[in-house]
Amino acid sequence: MIDRRTIARLRRSRSTLAAAAFFLLLAGVARGQSSDRAKRVGGKLLCVCGCNQILTACNHVGCTYSHGMLQEVDDRVARNEPDDLTIQAFVQEYGATVLAEPENTGFNRAAWIMPVVLPLLGFALVWIVVRRWRERSQLVPAAGVSPEMLARAQHEANRDIDE
Repeated sequence: MIDRRTIARLRRSRSTLAAAAFFLLLAGVARGQSSDRAKRVGGKLLCVCGCNQILTACNHVGCTYSHGMLQEVDDRVARNEPDDLTIQAFVQEYGATVLAEPENTGFNRAAWIMPVVLPLLGFALVWIVVRRWRERSQLVPAAGVSPEMLARAQHEANRDIDE
């Protein structure tokens, strides 16, 4: 049979275990909370799980990447590593596809310029084509229409345009 001392010892160890679990859980939650700087750096990166979401906003169920990546960002921020160096480390590890927005250098500059330039070029091309169509269009006399009637119709059309 179990004596009173053993029961008391079990209760104390159970209480100690519960307190330790609580503090470990609290430490884990506090560790998971990112600073504003870590959130800002994480906002410049994409999750590499394939969901194409910003790292800090990845809500992909069962994502195996975002937690580790966020932990790494938090660790680097806690070591006071510069933001650019942190981002560059992620680029070296995961490639340039980890960046939420492409760098404004070299060929990537096209990703910044083309969304503005292509619609403007399209509008200019349509305007030129329509203008040329209007210039080339000429009145062709219908069969059986006299030149006097055609001149009179042209005169009335010009008068209507001027009004």
